[in-house]
Amino acid sequence: MYEAKSKEIVLRRVREALAKSAPFLPPTPDFTSPLHPVVPVEDMSIVFAQNFIRNSGKFVYCENQEDFFDQLYIYKKEQNLQHLYVWERNLQNALAHAGIEFSDNEETFVKDAEASLTTCESLITRTGSILVSSANAGGRRLSIYPSTHLVVAQASQLVPDIKDALQRIRNKYKDNNFPSMVSMVSGPSRTADIEKTLVMGAHGPKALVLFLIDDLPN
Repeated sequence: MYEAKSKEIVLRRVREALAKSAPFLPPTPDFTSPLHPVVPVEDMSIVFAQNFIRNSGKFVYCENQEDFFDQLYIYKKEQNLQHLYVWERNLQNALAHAGIEFSDNEETFVKDAEASLTTCESLITRTGSILVSSANAGGRRLSIYPSTHLVVAQASQLVPDIKDALQRIRNKYKDNNFPSMVSMVSGPSRTADIEKTLVMGAHGPKALVLFLIDDLPN
């Protein structure tokens, strides 16, 4: 008896709903519109720096290349970095000209590599991430093995989002020369696998430092 009554109530509600006019449907969504607000070009360095610092990275603004040499020298001295490894020829030449000591000895790398300096492919503003690849002379090891990873980049390498960074990679290397490794670095290595305790440097560098050289016109 109770089940029959409940069934009749449900059926009555269905009939009443069908008798009503269809509700107003919203317009078809635009799937081509961006998911996030577009960051103005003049604000990208600021937004990137905020997100990069939020990811526990250290951000160093450099007015020009000479300022970069000064800032790098100060950082090395403050952190007492004795073994800075650099494998990219253009960086080696620039550091040698500036009188900044570095090492390129692969035989002592595993034992002495406390810090590395590399370039990068691009800087992703929305996530505050650095896009690196295996295409440059730094390869895979310099961005992973040393406890401190230093990166030098230019403001012209800033892009709004991940898709823009990947498109730069495609345009730069084409199909035949595409790097075997492309990685997005968002702050120092970290994990909380063990008892949800955050540990820095578990699977890579404990510190990530970006020197951003302002090469954009005023």
